[in-house]
Formats: sequence, structure tokens, C-alpha cells
Amino acid sequence: MLDDRSPAPWLGKLAAAWGVLGVVALLGQALVRLGPRALEAVRMPLDAVHWVVLVAWVAFMAHAEGWRGFHLRFSPRVVSRAATLLRPARAWHGLVAPLYCMSLVHASRRGLIVAWSVSLGIVGLISVVSTMSQPWRGIVDAGVVVGLGIGTASILWHAVRAMTGTPPPMDADLPEA
Repeated sequence: MLDDRSPAPWLGKLAAAWGVLGVVALLGQALVRLGPRALEAVRMPLDAVHWVVLVAWVAFMAHAEGWRGFHLRFSPRVVSRAATLLRPARAWHGLVAPLYCMSLVHASRRGLIVAWSVSLGIVGLISVVSTMSQPWRGIVDAGVVVGLGIGTASILWHAVRAMTGTPPPMDADLPEA
């Protein structure tokens, strides 16, 4: 992995960086887009029910999406797959590195099914949430922003640890040879 003693070619390092930073940029774009909607809802005059739902939802999303989904699963997989780009089997993997790191291409059958199902599920949820009115849409967005924020920080944390010699605690889920 990243603790290999032989130096990686600069193109491999560029592909790995493109993979991790591309995923971080995708999440960051969602944070920038959803953050103002979440703040708009929080700045509204909310009643007690709204506040209870907001606090409960944010706590749930921090744990379920941020910790369990991102920190324990998605983030280490992204970094583990980025490490395989240091010596890519195929050059095109470096070109589509963010998709590769998210397991949307060149993953095990199960990995591809999970990655594509989650991605399509997120698209479906986005279309449902976009029909909601404030403050409910902002409350949902606040939880998503917290989860995505934890996820983004988690990817960077795993990447820094990998660069300093501690590989991520997850295999790359590559297809069988």
C-alpha cells in the first residue's frame, strides 16, 4: 500500500491525489449547496417540535451517516482504493480516479452493486427532499450537512494517516483477477 518502500511514479501519486480530492470536492460542493438551506431553516422561528426533530435528526445523521457510513466504511475504502492508483493496473483508472475511489468502476460485483445502489438512492432522496417546504427541508439538510462534513473530514483524516504510514483499515474491494 502506501507504506511500500519503493517510490510511486509521479503519475500514480497524481492519480491517487485526484481520486481523494475529487471525492472531497464532490462532497464539498454538496456542503456549499446545502449549508445555506440548513442555516435558513435554523434562522426561522421554529417551534418546539421543529427543534426536537432538528436535534434528533442531526444527532442521528452524525452517527449513522457521518460515523458509521463515512468514517467506518466509505472513507477508508476511498483512501484504500486511492492507494491502488499509485501503481494502477490500467491508465484509465487514473483518469476516472474519483469514480474509481467511490467504487463506481473496477470494483467487485458486490461493491459495484452497493456503490451504484447507494448513489441512485441518494439521487432519489434528493428529489424527494427538494419538494419539501421550509423548515422541514432545512432540517433534513442540516442533518445531511453534518453527516457530509464528518465524512469529508474523515476522508482527509484517513488520507493523512495513509500518507504517514498507517494504511486504512479496509481493503480496496477490487474485482477478482
